[in-house]
Amino acid sequence: MDLTWSLKELYPSFDSNEFKDDLNALKNLISRINSEVNQNIQGNDTKLSLEKYIKDSIKLTEQATKLYSFCSLTISVDTNNTEALKYDEIIQKLLADLAESDAKYKKFIGAIDNLEEIIEASPLLKEHEFMLKEIKEKSKYILSDKEEAIIAKMQTTGSSAWSTLKESLVSKLMVDIELNGEKKSLPLTEIRNLAYNKDAKIRKTAYYAELESYKKIEESVAAALNGIKGEVVTTSTLRGYESPLHESLSISRMDMEALDAMLNAMREYLPHFRAYLKKKAEMLGYKNGLPFYELFAPIGEVNMTYSYDEAKDFVEENFRSFSHKLADFARRAFDGNWIDVLPREGKVAGAFCAGLHTLGQSRIMLNFGGSLSDVITLAHELGHGYHGDCLLGESILNSDYPMPIAETASTFCETIVKKAALKKASKEEAITILEGELQDSTQVIVDIYSRFLFEKELFSRRKEAAITPEELKNIMLSAQKEAYGEGLDESLLHPYMWICKPHYYSAGYNFYNFPYAFGLLFAKGLYAEYLKKGEVFVEEYDKLLALTGKKNAAEVTKVMNIDIHDINFWRGSLEIIKGDIEDFIKLSSN
Repeated sequence: MDLTWSLKELYPSFDSNEFKDDLNALKNLISRINSEVNQNIQGNDTKLSLEKYIKDSIKLTEQATKLYSFCSLTISVDTNNTEALKYDEIIQKLLADLAESDAKYKKFIGAIDNLEEIIEASPLLKEHEFMLKEIKEKSKYILSDKEEAIIAKMQTTGSSAWSTLKESLVSKLMVDIELNGEKKSLPLTEIRNLAYNKDAKIRKTAYYAELESYKKIEESVAAALNGIKGEVVTTSTLRGYESPLHESLSISRMDMEALDAMLNAMREYLPHFRAYLKKKAEMLGYKNGLPFYELFAPIGEVNMTYSYDEAKDFVEENFRSFSHKLADFARRAFDGNWIDVLPREGKVAGAFCAGLHTLGQSRIMLNFGGSLSDVITLAHELGHGYHGDCLLGESILNSDYPMPIAETASTFCETIVKKAALKKASKEEAITILEGELQDSTQVIVDIYSRFLFEKELFSRRKEAAITPEELKNIMLSAQKEAYGEGLDESLLHPYMWICKPHYYSAGYNFYNFPYAFGLLFAKGLYAEYLKKGEVFVEEYDKLLALTGKKNAAEVTKVMNIDIHDINFWRGSLEIIKGDIEDFIKLSSN
């Protein structure tokens, strides 16, 4: 069984004629777009100009994403691959050369008074109506052609370079640890997986070894974080956004009213999550709240570990209880070698799914360790892939959905697997599964809230000056204390979460924390609808996912009669989790 993914469907190698031909084709296309932009936007036929823009954008996006995916996917499992790193930079620079033309086109679209009328006269433009209207709306935040070109070129040696450095530092970090009397040096991903180990001593040892290892790279990673966030503060202000959060909400196709409604509901329910954490602490023999290194400690004597084959079967079987289409998609991913499974040196931490729209496929990276949480992560990433599968009938320009909606299908798939597993479980297994679900929900509500607080404070301080590693640690500890409260032992928190979470290190995705909470709570609300409607819901759900690239967040949720500006919707979803907490406390107290 092959536990590494296959990328040959993209290209045989970086030396292959296919890769080199496509790279040359991309260069020629970019050159042509740049040479024709002025003539196109100054022409007399606005409809023809817009149609040319859409056709070129489709071709450009298809070529660039295929090339870039091959580079980035290669790097994610082999950060030392010099060819991939070289071509990744080449492609970034090529795309940066488009910034001036892109700004011109967007300013041109923003200035069209009768845009709606022109769209109605063309099937191609009608298909891309949402995209064109969104460009017009956001054109007020675009700088001059020259300024946008300068920023794009500077980013290749600025935020993009800092991000690459950070990934390299973390993926190469070897952690010194003594396990069962044997001294070892292990990759960070393996050490972090030990947080799920059955042995309390191993969990604690791994936690202290992990924290100690970060001292080797904290100065360099802090420099990367300061470089990236400093750039964001500058560009966000230049473009006229109120703040980086305002810019992120705009990119997320969401407004502050919806975010406030969700965050206020989350704050209201924090005491219930703390009750769960205190109960877990009590079960594990702690009196002052749960130590951070016990957040993922397995509960119960049930053997809830899985081989990868068992995990695949478990996920596919439970997906099938919801939809054959979803289960068949998972089987295609397994059989097609779409998944890179195990941790290894040089591989980045965490998990992700990359959609390959042009191939009608996805690629999923895991760091599978055999815990129930790893099985849930597999279901989560397959959910992302299924979302992309539902969008295959759309133009590639309509396949890019906003961050909050991005976590909906993935979280829904988690819920399917966990709820299905609970139905078949004995009391002991139910406690283990329920605790695993609460573990995940706590991460997505409480820990995500701490990350939101951290990033908000980080941006506030970065406006004034660079932030030292010591300050970053203190900001993180303060955020964790505010979010977790008495649920965690305040003397045993995790000051380095800003290093091990990759979401802070992309200049294009700031505040990539609240979308996870949105995804969980929206998915909980959808699952409640599924329980009411049964099979009828499945078709509605697939249609919902297919619409996500061409509607804003409020419009997408309205398809299911959900109002994300109403705090009561968020409360309703949180009530479901509260019920799980009460069930867990009751079951584990008997």
